[in-house]
Amino acid sequence: MQELNEGRKQNKRLFHSNGITYFSKKTERTIFFILTILMLLWGILTKLGIL
Repeated sequence: MQELNEGRKQNKRLFHSNGITYFSKKTERTIFFILTILMLLWGILTKLGIL
């Protein structure tokens, strides 16, 4: 039964269990890529004096 639960965690992009949120590797990479792009844009806009 434990093996079935572990398999389900890996197949979902987002899984929440016992107060812990689990992400798939692809989801985690996507989130951090988007955050990196946002930080880059924020830095550029700050340097240009827009923000």
